[in-house]
Amino acid sequence: MTDTAGKPAIPPTTGTAGANPVLGNPADPAAATTPTDSADPFGPRLMAPLLIGSVLNPVNSTMIATGLVAIGQDFGVGSAQTAWLVASLYLASAVGQPAMGRLADLLGPRRVFLCGLLVVCAAGIVGALAPAFGWLIASRVLLGIGTSAAYPAAMALLRAQSVATGRETPRPVLGRLSLAALGSAAVGPVLGGVLTATAGWRAIFAVNVPLALIGIALALLWLPRTRMASADGENAGARTAGAAFDPLGIALFTGTLTTLMIFLMDLERPNWALLPVVLVLAAALTWWQLRRPRPFIDLRMIGRNRSLALTYLRHGTAYLVIYMVMYGYAQWLEEGHGYSASRAGLIMLPMSGAAAVCSLLGARTKGIYAPLVLAAVLLAAGSGVLLLADESTPLLALLLAAVLFGLPQGLSSTGNQAAVYTQAPRESVGAAAGLQRTSQYLGAITAAGLIGLFYGQRATAAGLHGIAMVAGALSLAVLLLTATDRALRARARTRT
Repeated sequence: MTDTAGKPAIPPTTGTAGANPVLGNPADPAAATTPTDSADPFGPRLMAPLLIGSVLNPVNSTMIATGLVAIGQDFGVGSAQTAWLVASLYLASAVGQPAMGRLADLLGPRRVFLCGLLVVCAAGIVGALAPAFGWLIASRVLLGIGTSAAYPAAMALLRAQSVATGRETPRPVLGRLSLAALGSAAVGPVLGGVLTATAGWRAIFAVNVPLALIGIALALLWLPRTRMASADGENAGARTAGAAFDPLGIALFTGTLTTLMIFLMDLERPNWALLPVVLVLAAALTWWQLRRPRPFIDLRMIGRNRSLALTYLRHGTAYLVIYMVMYGYAQWLEEGHGYSASRAGLIMLPMSGAAAVCSLLGARTKGIYAPLVLAAVLLAAGSGVLLLADESTPLLALLLAAVLFGLPQGLSSTGNQAAVYTQAPRESVGAAAGLQRTSQYLGAITAAGLIGLFYGQRATAAGLHGIAMVAGALSLAVLLLTATDRALRARARTRT
């Protein structure tokens, strides 16, 4: 397996001439990770804390859904205000994923993983004790930042373990991370409903405290340490991190995303004055990142690494389609077709089940190209089914539509995750993995705006058909992005 520069993606343990700033020189045992289990370096002791950390972001993104009404009633705020409890976590995560990934690459993934869990613990306490609605917004922002550490740190740790052992990370191991995210997001609304009904909505925030503490304990016990080799001594890593973290780049990135999100959240009555602000901030961000020798977002690397750029675009576009259907279809089932909330949830359940099954199957296949092509085809097929749906559509067809969108969710998640792992430079795999999640959250934010645009005040069949047409066009775009990725096709040919 090779990266886009033609160099080995997983170098042999005999080492290379230069030291990796994160993993150190693989030839130096003191500068690389120490395998957690001599029998299986990717076994349960390594994966247990990584999986616990990886479920926190997706479960918090969906768990709040069934507590919004109760929160609004307690604080006397409407749905427009409670919607920011959802949007604030997505925004913080979109910024936090690449930021935490960058820190994982600079300071070591274990350290960043632990710090992220400490932030999650603090966020849970703030939310559980919140005396006013603003404190809940602050808690959700902290949750977005803290939970963003787990996934990029996990990807960086897996790459470090590969370097230390000379073994490529098995695809099923990557698949478990994907399955943890998909499964926890699926059970989030159910868990949130149970907690709200039994212990009150504050339990939705409080539950993060024991989960984070368990993750911290397991991480301290089992996660391997990484040391950065440097001729300048043991404090060089901290000096390098301070020089490379780029706070102005993060601020410009945050401002760009925040302004864009505010615009996208109300496409029915768009505030066109925000678009010039977005363009100015984006231009300033681009200028600053190209000027920095160690930027927050390495635009030069992404520009040179065409396959990685295509993966980000493909992943974000695929999840834009998936989120449009996940939220828009469920809303139409209730308001347009007349199903109760519980029955609409049951109809949507096969989507989560199919995603989980395909995540497992995708993790066991060695290929990337074929599963991603199949995912795009299935997204287009599901869009066709929704385009024909109306109030008289039988239950079987409605269930089929859910399955057709669940299957590509699992295939896209595992396939693009494996693509990022193989395409990203090994010294920045954490930041690269964080940017992958950022592209996904941008898809979610855009999907929310498009749903509001097509539905307005009520979900109708005409609005669903509009969503289906956009989803179909975007699915064809995903297919084109996959088919034109020469690196994926070349990789597929080498495995046949």
